Amino acid sequence: MNFKENKGIPTALLLIVAIVWGSTFAIMKNSLDRIDVNSFLAWRFIGAAILMGLLRPKAFRHIDWAFLLRGVAAGLLLGAGYIFQTFGLTLTTVAKTGFITGLYAVFIPLIAATFFRHHISKVQWAAVGLATIGMGFLSLHGLSIGRGELLVLVAALLFALHFIALSRWSPDRDSYALTMIQMGTVGLLALLASLKSGFHAPHDQGVWAVVIYCAIFASAFAFIVQTWAQSFMSATNVGIVLTMEYIFAAIFGILLAHEHLTWRTLVGGVCMLIGLYLVILFDEGDISVTPAGHEKIET
Repeated sequence: MNFKENKGIPTALLLIVAIVWGSTFAIMKNSLDRIDVNSFLAWRFIGAAILMGLLRPKAFRHIDWAFLLRGVAAGLLLGAGYIFQTFGLTLTTVAKTGFITGLYAVFIPLIAATFFRHHISKVQWAAVGLATIGMGFLSLHGLSIGRGELLVLVAALLFALHFIALSRWSPDRDSYALTMIQMGTVGLLALLASLKSGFHAPHDQGVWAVVIYCAIFASAFAFIVQTWAQSFMSATNVGIVLTMEYIFAAIFGILLAHEHLTWRTLVGGVCMLIGLYLVILFDEGDISVTPAGHEKIET
């Protein structure tokens, strides 16, 4: 099947990933009261990398030095994003974390315009404006932005850079091997970050269950799907589909974390939704790389 022309299956799988990622905000928030952020991330991503290596050891054959360096670079962006996001989650609500994380879909075309001279239309600027207003409703406390919201905003920027990196590096590459390298890199980065305060194991079965769930479904499965999809879909399109995670994050936050949906969160979320879907309806393409390494615009 030609997935470049028929994107129904990849889109459906990306939506499943969005649901899984949306659920992790609520279940991680409860677990992070019982284990520090970096230790949790280290167990999650090292576990995912080991699992992937055991399931498909032949993937190591496809790794050369250039491939390894690209995988590590993508993993460092992803790992830094998760560290900022997870620390931010401990300081703000599940719904706000999900909505602000969704800003990566707006950052993607902005970064593409800045570094790759990709044209930004008036509609895209309007989407950026709406998303910024939405973030203000979600994040501002008086004239200052909350610390947790600021950390999640930095995470959204790093995730956008990760999306762009995958769009440029994943075509014609082994998606499984590239994902495995990323998982290992994120896990090692979190492990090193945890050494300052001490690396800890989960203290109870509940935290272990969350670690295993996140390692298998939210890490290994999710990033295999994302890396594979970005081998033939633009970063903007993949990012837009995955922003559905913040809607599911708000839903799971109410159902699992017993959060209340305030008017500020509702108005801010609606503004961001409208802005992001303007990007969907009037998407004019994205930067990617041909197998030969020449830049092109996909439409």
